[in-house]
Amino acid sequence: MLIDDKLLDEVAAKAKASERLRMNYNLHETLDAKAQRLLNALEPGTVLPIHRHPHTAETYMLLRGRIDVMFYDDTRREIQRFELDPRRGNYGVQIPKGQWHTLEVHESSVIFEVKDGPYTPLTPEDML
Repeated sequence: MLIDDKLLDEVAAKAKASERLRMNYNLHETLDAKAQRLLNALEPGTVLPIHRHPHTAETYMLLRGRIDVMFYDDTRREIQRFELDPRRGNYGVQIPKGQWHTLEVHESSVIFEVKDGPYTPLTPEDML
């Protein structure tokens, strides 16, 4: 499979049409896969709650667009912010296991996201 502009355009179009303003394109074969690899198309206005993954670190690599990724402490206080913009040489971020985080989308964007599997839905304890 080639990951090219055509594929990114297709996933981005689905994100624009989605009520959530985001769309995943899974590259892993099953939700039980040991590595969860996916494209995640994100549109400005999408809302991603502050959350954490207690069982895995997570890596974002921005393929197009511009986003900020924010880290928080247990009191919802922002403790770090990373601007990702490939045009400025800022390509990705490593999110440690258990780190509270979210993102803000400034323009139509697509990230390549990787985390350990299997897929585990967020629980109320893992959202601030």
